[in-house]
Amino acid sequence: MNAAGIIVEYNPLHMGHVHLLRQTRRILGEDTAILCCMSGDFVQRGDFALLRRQARAKAAVQSGADLVLELPLPWAVSSAEGFARGAVETLLSTNVLTHLAFGSECGDGAALQRVAAALQSEEFPALLRQELKVGDSFAAARERSVGKRLSPEDAALLQSPNNILGIEYCKALLDCKSTVEPLTIRRVGAAHDAKEAQGTIASASAIRTLLKEGEQALSLMAPAMKEAYLEEKAAGRAPVLWQNSERAILARLRSMRREDFAALDQGKEGLYNRLYEASRTAAGVEELLAAAKTKRYAYARLRRMVLWAYLGLKPAEIPQHPVYLRPLAMNDRGRAVLAKMRKEAALPILTKPADVRRLGPEAQRLFAMEAAAADLYSLSYPDLAAARGDALWKEGPVLL
Repeated sequence: MNAAGIIVEYNPLHMGHVHLLRQTRRILGEDTAILCCMSGDFVQRGDFALLRRQARAKAAVQSGADLVLELPLPWAVSSAEGFARGAVETLLSTNVLTHLAFGSECGDGAALQRVAAALQSEEFPALLRQELKVGDSFAAARERSVGKRLSPEDAALLQSPNNILGIEYCKALLDCKSTVEPLTIRRVGAAHDAKEAQGTIASASAIRTLLKEGEQALSLMAPAMKEAYLEEKAAGRAPVLWQNSERAILARLRSMRREDFAALDQGKEGLYNRLYEASRTAAGVEELLAAAKTKRYAYARLRRMVLWAYLGLKPAEIPQHPVYLRPLAMNDRGRAVLAKMRKEAALPILTKPADVRRLGPEAQRLFAMEAAAADLYSLSYPDLAAARGDALWKEGPVLL
């Protein structure tokens, strides 16, 4: 039996995501088990997830996934490269995967693998350093560097967000020397970040924007996601917006010293100085980001640094690799896959949070980070009465 991994955020889950799930089974066989590796309460752009992890995981299984595993927090809020590497390593450590499926704008797996190989070549770092001297963005320098090894058409793949993630997934598979086969499926409907829907498919960012204007956006979610949203809203837990915690974020930043910001600047490019100075005076997070922004630094990178600061994450304390597997939701086929994983997985499987105390210190530290971040996340619930602490220690996987 084939087992396909899909790396997701589902923030929120829409019909384009359902299309990928269905196409994966159409191509690989209806008996294919689908394992999703999903971000928890925070997402890669340095933002709060619209709904908590359990609600999104349940909707994923109701929409076609069999087993949802959590992408640990440090990788969920990392760069595209770190996000991809952490998710691929998580899925590979199950030791049951045969394919890695993902959407892309081009739908050309061979081309994405060519670009991935070029980025991994021995010559690439020198080419990139040369192009970065021009002084524009990292993304532009990277594309020009790849263009010196491949065709302009291949290099241009680095202009599209889903292509970029697909390339990072292929890079991670190469790094891990994995025999798992990449399978890319052309994205349909609205483009990533498009403001308007195409037919029944809108981008996740468009749905989030529309939700701020009214609940007509619910019709653009997958049916199970719409149901999850309404259930969470009725319980006072949705929608979760970073603006609900804006004062707390600013308070955290203003309490930090310059050296605290420096510890978050993994590029060692002095970006931390801009954030530190802006945090002293800014009266809002968007004002802070605008003050720190330059041509070279993307907003997503700045937002991730702000989020790491708010959550108290420290790069020096993050494990190099995921250290456990944590199921969030599953159906009957997912339970069968999990039973196989218990015999074959390279990492311990954490179905009962309290069992983390039986694992090593790295696993305990990582879970403690997750639990602390979950407590801060819950403080952004619309109804503060729903924001009970220590929730992560009491929540097992959703069984469907």
